[in-house]
Amino acid sequence: MPRNFLRLGDLTAAELRQLTARAIAQKSGKERERRPLAGRTLAMIFTKSSTRTRVSFEAGMAQLGGHAIFLSPRDTQLGRNEPLADTARIISSMCDAIMVRNDSQKDQEEIARYSRVPVINGLSNLHHPCQLLADLQTWVERRGEISGATVAWIGDGNNVCNSFAEAAALLGFKLRVACPSGYEPDAATLKAAGKAVDVMTDPKAAVRDADLVVTDVWASMGQEEEQQKRAAAFASYQVDAALMKLARRDALFMHCLPAHRGEEVAAEVIDGPQSAVWDEAENRLHAQKALLEFLLT
Repeated sequence: MPRNFLRLGDLTAAELRQLTARAIAQKSGKERERRPLAGRTLAMIFTKSSTRTRVSFEAGMAQLGGHAIFLSPRDTQLGRNEPLADTARIISSMCDAIMVRNDSQKDQEEIARYSRVPVINGLSNLHHPCQLLADLQTWVERRGEISGATVAWIGDGNNVCNSFAEAAALLGFKLRVACPSGYEPDAATLKAAGKAVDVMTDPKAAVRDADLVVTDVWASMGQEEEQQKRAAAFASYQVDAALMKLARRDALFMHCLPAHRGEEVAAEVIDGPQSAVWDEAENRLHAQKALLEFLLT
């Protein structure tokens, strides 16, 4: 059976730490001439637009000696309602791995059920585990071991937040989620994470003495029609300088990008000295390379 990566919980804590260390080693550039994936092909299925996910996987496969194929519903039979099972069978007979970025965790699980090769979640409605690989790498590079740290998530309890909850349970850090009522993380994910996650409505309480502050856009892709409603609900959840002052003096700020300055985060924070977002974005490449190597070699 192929090893899939549909959620962070598909890894053990030891494997997650191993991937982080491997990503840091990849980033050093000392192994740039290695081509462990020579002759391998990654099929990339996108039904949602992307910058970091597409570039990191495509560049990563090239740097590892392999090749990536971009597939969208506009130019494949997926756009004509070919069954996912049929798509999975065909693509996995020709490629060595499949990355899917869509709005359905359930569809990704169906593709994985019929695939002969590893399936990777490049983003779904419920999880964004590849983003967490990059976030954890960024933390380790800047601060070392994350076990025992306190992370404050401010805003929508979305797919990235769900993956942070899984990371907290796996690696032993505390996650405080501050969100308006009705915008909590996935209930099943919270239940599985147990005491590793606290959910509250007060962003100040969540951020106080935190080591890391994280946020994301208030309206994700596919929620544009809710923009005004969400802007009103999240108006008091902006991460600004005053909120950051409640965290530890050396606290870091992260955001998976793209960001809306003046909405979920103030420009003075995302462009300020505590922000780690540019390393975080670059690390998508190195974390993805470590993941691909892990799954395919």
